[in-house]
Amino acid sequence: MATIGDRIKLPYLREVNAGSILDGGELGELLLPNGERVTEDRDMVEVFIYRDSEDRPIATERQPTVMPGQFGVLRVLASNNNGAFLDWGLAKDLLLPYAEQSNLPRIGQPVVVYVYLDPKSERLVATQRIARHFSTDTPDYPEGGEVDVIVFGKTEMGYKAIVDGRYSGLFFKNQVFEELFYADKLKAYVTQVRNDRKVDLSLYAPGNAKVDDLETRLELELESRGGFWGIDDKSPAETINLELGVSKKVFKKATGALFKKRKIVFEDGGIRWIG
Repeated sequence: MATIGDRIKLPYLREVNAGSILDGGELGELLLPNGERVTEDRDMVEVFIYRDSEDRPIATERQPTVMPGQFGVLRVLASNNNGAFLDWGLAKDLLLPYAEQSNLPRIGQPVVVYVYLDPKSERLVATQRIARHFSTDTPDYPEGGEVDVIVFGKTEMGYKAIVDGRYSGLFFKNQVFEELFYADKLKAYVTQVRNDRKVDLSLYAPGNAKVDDLETRLELELESRGGFWGIDDKSPAETINLELGVSKKVFKKATGALFKKRKIVFEDGGIRWIG
């Protein structure tokens, strides 16, 4: 049965001046406008069903940038008292209602949203209030597993992220050595799955970070700390892992390489930048 928000194959019925007529079942006959035609199928036509500017069910062979039931990043095209209008690749823009905004989106700005069918209006809309839409399943990730993430917020603890389009994740700020930005799409690594089903993340594979990557991270950290950091190759392995998410062996290789390049010296139980 065809419903609003479906991508489905429907029987072709006939041609009219405005386009093709498809059998939408309980939705009735659906217009596939001439401008929304991609193929020349005359049997079964695969379409996406949504509502046009007059609130009528309509079909398109085009694919929305973000499907209903998914998280994604869309750009703001316009706004009014009803909300913001987002570009999702279809003729009619997607509404981000005012009540579903977590801030005041500006034209041209990317926004992280979840797309869903509003059961009251039976219209497809977006929301920035995404926490309620995370999966309630327990994530099954091994330590160090690679995931795709979208950054959607920042707290005192760190950066909040959507993990694999399903779960809530967090980069702890003391383990991030570069600035992350809202709506960034990144590869990340799982450090652990917590009892509350949230996923702790790292930009680096735990225990396997490349030495040259760690060198850059150390340089940035030393710069932010005024040139000195009270951690060195005599620090406990647990401290090094907590601060950097790497093994003591990898840490010693990176600091040794920086020392040989005459960029750091060891003093007062820490490392000082001289490069």
